[in-house]
Amino acid sequence: MIVSFGYLVLRQVLRLVILGLRGERCKEIEILVLRHQVAVLRRQVHRPDLKPADRAVLAALSRLLSRRRWPTFFITPATLLRWHRDLIAHKWTYPRSGPGRTSLRAEVRVLVLRLARENPTWGCRRIQGELAGLGHRIAASTVWAILTRADIDPAPRRADLDPVPHRTGKGHPGL
Repeated sequence: MIVSFGYLVLRQVLRLVILGLRGERCKEIEILVLRHQVAVLRRQVHRPDLKPADRAVLAALSRLLSRRRWPTFFITPATLLRWHRDLIAHKWTYPRSGPGRTSLRAEVRVLVLRLARENPTWGCRRIQGELAGLGHRIAASTVWAILTRADIDPAPRRADLDPVPHRTGKGHPGL
């Protein structure tokens, strides 16, 4: 965009130099032709499609003309001010990221479910701590949400439903 703007500025400067070398009669005829062309285009096109470089050139040229000559533009002063506000807003605002939180990677979900199934006595906080030790930083509430969506009960109930009894070395676990 900067290159195209620079090109347009250079073109305008060269046009001004060439215009200065022409005779007065030639300039007046060219102005009449251009005014007639603008009048024809205004009848045909309700709203012109301007590129950012065109807007910059028109804004710069409007600064060179007095306010009483502004009716020669096909844009209103309010439009020029809106362009300026948009330019300032674009310059001083940060780009927006997508809406909502970033999604959790599938490998982390699988890891949470695996840890929960292999360690039925571990709660959400313990699973979160183990994941942090592995380099995955997620909240305990996220671990809870993953387990809830997978219909896995919380740690105390999950431990009661464990199909393989733990050997404690003191005989039968029920005694």
